[in-house]
Amino acid sequence: MTKTWYPLPCPPGCRAAERRAFATLGRALAGVGGLVPEKARERCLARDNAALTAATHVLLDLVGQGWNVQVNGDEVSVAPPLGVGDPVEEKRRVRRQELIKRDEQLAVPSVRRFVVAMEKPREFDGKFVSIFSLMRDGKELATALRALDDSAAADPKKLRRVIDPYVQIVTGERCTQTGFKLMDIWRYFRHTWSNQYTSTPGRTLMILIRDRAAPFHPVIGIAALGSAVVQLAERDDWIGWQSGVFLEDLSATPTLRMARWIAARLQTALNELYVDDLVKDGLYWPSLWDNPTTDAIERLLKEAESRRRDHHRFVKPTEFKKLHDADDVDAWRRRAELDLFRSKRCLALADLLGARQALAPYLYPKPTRSGLSRALEDPKARRAIVSVLRRAKADAVGTEIADLTVCGAVAPYNSLLGGKLVSMLAVSPTVVKAYKQRYSSYASEIASSMAGRPIRRRSNLVFIGTTSLYGSGASQYNRIRIPPEVLGGSSSIEFRQLGRSKSFGTSHLSAESVRALVRLAEQTAGGARVNSIFGEGVNPKFRKVRHGFDLLRWPSDVLLQHGRQRIIYGISLVNNLLPYLLGADAEPSYKFRWRSSNGNVESISAWWMRRWLAPRSRRTDVLAAVTANQTTRPVSHGARVVLPVVPLLPGEYEQLELY
Repeated sequence: MTKTWYPLPCPPGCRAAERRAFATLGRALAGVGGLVPEKARERCLARDNAALTAATHVLLDLVGQGWNVQVNGDEVSVAPPLGVGDPVEEKRRVRRQELIKRDEQLAVPSVRRFVVAMEKPREFDGKFVSIFSLMRDGKELATALRALDDSAAADPKKLRRVIDPYVQIVTGERCTQTGFKLMDIWRYFRHTWSNQYTSTPGRTLMILIRDRAAPFHPVIGIAALGSAVVQLAERDDWIGWQSGVFLEDLSATPTLRMARWIAARLQTALNELYVDDLVKDGLYWPSLWDNPTTDAIERLLKEAESRRRDHHRFVKPTEFKKLHDADDVDAWRRRAELDLFRSKRCLALADLLGARQALAPYLYPKPTRSGLSRALEDPKARRAIVSVLRRAKADAVGTEIADLTVCGAVAPYNSLLGGKLVSMLAVSPTVVKAYKQRYSSYASEIASSMAGRPIRRRSNLVFIGTTSLYGSGASQYNRIRIPPEVLGGSSSIEFRQLGRSKSFGTSHLSAESVRALVRLAEQTAGGARVNSIFGEGVNPKFRKVRHGFDLLRWPSDVLLQHGRQRIIYGISLVNNLLPYLLGADAEPSYKFRWRSSNGNVESISAWWMRRWLAPRSRRTDVLAAVTANQTTRPVSHGARVVLPVVPLLPGEYEQLELY
């Protein structure tokens, strides 16, 4: 396989000395002429040039990720590393990429202080405890497993005396065993992952899996559910609500039920829009719904654009703070009348009127199967149906679909395939109930701001998606299946492979590079500025990074390819997934016994013990790996956060060396 070289010109506007400095950096990184990369780096960064600073940091990152560098004259070019055929070596490569940002985070003084504080012994309930109290001693665990004879090792009741898992939802409460905040426990162990810990907006449910068979109930593993990615082609294709697939299926079998559903969804969307101010200003009137006009739609679009400009000019971040009282209708109305949401409402209403206009000849005044069939032959009506589908999807994604954003076991349980146990418990009825309990009364920020009143979406968790950490080799999600008899349900719950993710993003770039590219984008006087203001859409930082590359005249599509495809998994928890998500079915048909599922954690744990723990507990290599994790001094444990070596600031302390 031949290398493909991409030119990285010195940023536009650089002086001759700056161009020479950048070329010298390229030669140093290419190993030419015995040049010292650190000195060349310092010369580039000393130039006080935002573009050159960004270029320098990115070039250093690329080389650190295994990219090749060559310099012809003063022209620097790079080539991405060739693909690695060995899965083990590929995992090492990905891990090296991930550790860049993880170790940057662990070098932050506040993070270091947190880790050191968690490891420092403190008194609780008459005993000295630390985070090490929540790590199972591997030697003790291996000894307990060896003590079981072959028949006992296959008996979940006897195995439960050695490992007895339970689910603990992370709240603001403290651990009854150690006095630590549950959130701090979860956060500490999250820092042992190879990728950095980042909080995500939207709904979040953090989970601890603990072991009541040992003192202090050590942590087996951690998990977290978060708001799902809105657009994911592989997931949407599998669910069946990707527009092309949906229209194809609907054309094959148009039904009266779906005709009624389309009309009902349009009416629901209209009812969830605050229009009082639009009626007052002559932009909307009730009879317009029955007879939409192109002129009225155009006026709404012009108003939307005007209010969007006003929002960008006059926005006040304080106007978008979370409301103290979610039932305060007057507050939601004031929010709805802000420039941003008036703009969004005008756009939404124009879209609804356009769909109503396109579907009027076919589904009104009364929806019929034949009318739907004819609508599917009209391009405008088909686009209107796709618009309805898109709205139904937006209502469900992030509320009844979640992503398993964190999932895994910590040492020594990871050697016993504890990650598979954590995976199954993360999609268990106990977690589904906890999710519903937490969010059933939650008022949606955006929907409520559009409606001028609190809007509460259904919170029945029916589908969970996740991705493997690596794109090659074995994944902890492989072959996970909970048979129907385990939970007394109608069908099995499986982690299904749906495809592979696109290897695109900024996770391979250091924080310095990202900051430098963002700063370059924000400082640009000409061209399209990318503003950091509320309502600008998802992932503004990513758009700024891309814009920064464009300003450097570097190939962003190439440089943002981190080369780490991940396996996408989907877990359907119900038998009527698509009909329920669309709202055609009023209630989900769960694959387990929803009302009587109190023993589900024990049932899933017993299945894990029979399927995975029992065989591995008899293997000497596995028990040796378990034994290697010791909490006796000197502490040597795989669940301990290892802080990178950095110069200490005044008042900071080294990580404890416990001997």
